Amino acid sequence: MPEQAPWRFQKLIRPMFEYPTGNHILLGRVLTAVGDEVIEDGFVEIEGAKIKAVGKRADLGSRAEGAVSTGGTILPGLFQSHGHLAWDGIHDLANQSMNDPPEISAYKSAGNMLINLRSGVTTFRDLGMNKANLVAKQAVAQGLFPGPRLLVCGEGIVQTGGHTYWCCREASGADEMRRAVREQVRGGADLIKIMACHDTLEFTDEELHAVIDEAHRNRLPITAHATFDAAINRVVRFGIDVIEHGGSMSEETIGLLVEKKVPIVTTFAPLVMQSQPDIARKFNIPEWKIAERQKAIADPKRYAGLVAAAKAGVPIAFGTDCGSPAVGHEVIAPEMAFMIKVGVVADAYAAIRSATAVAAKLNKMDEKLGTLEPGKLADVIVVDGNPLADIADIGKVRATFLEGKRMV
Repeated sequence: MPEQAPWRFQKLIRPMFEYPTGNHILLGRVLTAVGDEVIEDGFVEIEGAKIKAVGKRADLGSRAEGAVSTGGTILPGLFQSHGHLAWDGIHDLANQSMNDPPEISAYKSAGNMLINLRSGVTTFRDLGMNKANLVAKQAVAQGLFPGPRLLVCGEGIVQTGGHTYWCCREASGADEMRRAVREQVRGGADLIKIMACHDTLEFTDEELHAVIDEAHRNRLPITAHATFDAAINRVVRFGIDVIEHGGSMSEETIGLLVEKKVPIVTTFAPLVMQSQPDIARKFNIPEWKIAERQKAIADPKRYAGLVAAAKAGVPIAFGTDCGSPAVGHEVIAPEMAFMIKVGVVADAYAAIRSATAVAAKLNKMDEKLGTLEPGKLADVIVVDGNPLADIADIGKVRATFLEGKRMV
């Protein structure tokens, strides 16, 4: 692993927020996220930081006396695989990215971490807004503020003047790309993110090779914002690990994704939320964009490439781009509902797995997270209702456990 960030060497006297673990037996419908497994009258037993047992209620025997009936559905904690903690959904992201003082970015991050916990998110993959996510990670790790488990990229890396340059680390030339990666590593990044395109391709071949090679030399995965065929094809050929957003794709590109086992984190929520006038106007979304988004969500051809990729076997992971215009950090169900509607996942359970088992594998954490199985970390949530019957119920979170600690 890379050298630890400087704050990792600070001696902690006492965390400001401490959540003790305990022993809990939760009763209810259990979605383990192991395939399509459903235990209708089941239990999940938490002991300390881990899951001790999962099974049918009838198998508890005398231990059932200490169990708590949830009256709802128990499932693994959710992964948010594409979000921005320091953004609040206001339309002018450039303005707040350039003008928010670091202290305000920290407050926004703190508030959004609480919202994520209340929404059942126990692991949050922050893909950048200046350096705010590095500070948020420190605050959670040192017990200064409660939040989900954070996987952060530090600053996204762009070519000089590239897409969203106003909140990223600009660089020009291969050597500067390597320096930009090393800066994120020094700050404590868990992954590297690049903006590989906007309307056109970005980075020279030498720059793209350098930024990907340097990330891998530091044993970090690297992900790319890539939204059309030429961009996706190019970064996959150069060795990128994950595609963010995705878009139109040829059969050749889909074949490359399958061959190299590169997943896509789809993010439909900006389109979905901005197409709803009553929501969009609250975030200052202009009328022309609302009309544009309404046309976009009604056009199935727009999603044909993503659907074809999913059917070909490309893993599809859940992400909402939360913090982007009109996308609050509690927006979970609308994203899953649209994933089902357009067909990038087969059904409600597949949508749930995209935010649990699939996401855990994407983040190389599937040995300890993503499913409800004995021995895994006790990231567990309880929701009212049955999200398999109505995906909107995924938003009715009653309890969130993170490594056995009850956070909600």
